[in-house]
Amino acid sequence: SKANSAIVHAGFDARPGTQKARMNVEGNRMMEQLAQDLDFEFRRNGSLVVCFGKEELPVLERLKAQGEQNGVRGLRILSGDEARKREPNLQEEVYAALHAPDGGIVCPFGLTIALAENACDNGVEFRFGTQVNGVERTETGYRIHTSQGNLQTRFVVNAAGLYADVLHNMVSDRKISIAPRRGSYWLLDKAAGTCVDHTVFQVPGRFGKGVLVTPTVHGNLLVGPTAVDIEDKEDTRTTAEELEEVREKSSRSVRNIPFSRVITSFAGLRAREEGDDFILGEAPGAPGFYDAAGIDSPGLSAAPAIGRFLAGQIAGMVNKEQPAAVKIQDGPVFG
Repeated sequence: SKANSAIVHAGFDARPGTQKARMNVEGNRMMEQLAQDLDFEFRRNGSLVVCFGKEELPVLERLKAQGEQNGVRGLRILSGDEARKREPNLQEEVYAALHAPDGGIVCPFGLTIALAENACDNGVEFRFGTQVNGVERTETGYRIHTSQGNLQTRFVVNAAGLYADVLHNMVSDRKISIAPRRGSYWLLDKAAGTCVDHTVFQVPGRFGKGVLVTPTVHGNLLVGPTAVDIEDKEDTRTTAEELEEVREKSSRSVRNIPFSRVITSFAGLRAREEGDDFILGEAPGAPGFYDAAGIDSPGLSAAPAIGRFLAGQIAGMVNKEQPAAVKIQDGPVFG
């Protein structure tokens, strides 16, 4: 989670009935309490999806209806003037906007570290710098072949990001494929952080939610990302062309972005699965092997709900196997 938009999406963009839709909305609702419990920064700043003409208004109406079907609260379509009252730096060309008050921003580093600390407090052992070279079925579970020796386990949770397909395909006959989609960003100084207060999206295209402009919880301004399909799962370089695309597209929705205040640029890779949905749960033909695969956007928003879902599945399996010996606490399990 080191290179993303740091956005907690409201949940109107995901198709109803998908894992993305369910986990996004549940994760969004969990985030506030989780931030209090684990002490990381989170703020509900709300989001605006802007369109640039009457012909694009049906897109906002579709997103609103879709969000309501997903269970997103408080969605409302604003006129361009109403949107500019909330965000004075919106361009005059903005015709209308979908307002989602449940949208938020978070520190992805703080969230990840807080979850790791919580996991450590609950007995998790970390093995950094350890590469998984193979996964082998055994009578009692799985043998994990690593660069630091073998591990024997009853259950596996495959949360390997861009490499989740590699591990999944070692044990399941139903193969999956994950490809990287690169997104480049500009990060601006705190002097630029008041340019907008909401997270400002543009109507989505076929490559996703498009270029956004958002404040960060630290007071900076973040602008991006691009969406470029690539082959190399390690290629996080930035290019002048992609960064110029971010500048041009973001300036269409928000004026007065002070790009002279840029302090750095970076790129992240999304784990795009060809079915365009999260792959969650026990892998076909591999009892005890649980996938959290294809976790691209809105993966950060959905993470708490994904964790609770998989913990519940594994707890249910443990209870079936050892009903008298193991007691699983009710409620969310983090880490």
